[in-house]
Amino acid sequence: MSNEISPELEELLAGYRRFREKGWQPERERWATLQEGQEPRVMVIACSDSRVDPSQIFDVSPGEIFVVRNVAAMVPPFETNPGHHGVSAALEFAVQVLKVSEVVVMGHGMCGGCKAALTQELHGAEPGRGGFIANWISMLDEARAPIAEQLGTASREAERAMELAGVKVSLDHLRTFPCVQTKEGSGKLKLRGAYFAISDGLLHLLDEETGEFSPIS
Repeated sequence: MSNEISPELEELLAGYRRFREKGWQPERERWATLQEGQEPRVMVIACSDSRVDPSQIFDVSPGEIFVVRNVAAMVPPFETNPGHHGVSAALEFAVQVLKVSEVVVMGHGMCGGCKAALTQELHGAEPGRGGFIANWISMLDEARAPIAEQLGTASREAERAMELAGVKVSLDHLRTFPCVQTKEGSGKLKLRGAYFAISDGLLHLLDEETGEFSPIS
């Protein structure tokens, strides 16, 4: 294995140096406080897509939001079977240990995971060859059916409908967790659905009563 620094890594290191100069140094007091612990009030569940960094979109300082990112910003339903439940563990930590007061599920435009769920192009693939992705986004199969029937699977309109539906599916799954049920029921926790449109940079919030997403002015 070569120790030669690639152009890609050098670019990251250059960014690190800028951070040390412009991000860490001016806020040394804040970083000193953060080494004692974290107290974020909001958890954001977002997609792994490189274009939708929650910290950038919400312009927050370190320690302000607790972030989980995965393919299509999905939350699996509550399960007790053995396995490695990464999202569930992070949710449990945020709600029960950090005691966040808000959980935001943020989908986004041009989401590759939602598009794959819509087209089912990875259906039947083996793990390591697309199978892990296919299994993960199968959580959207039920929501996909009416969208595919009404809009097909090849239009941008259908893709956007799938992206918005994905947010609602994750919110439904969040509510299967006992800790979420208890805290939402007592008013100590709020769940929010959001959608970031890459094309115009607009953030939309979901009104769960109407089922509609509206842009923030």
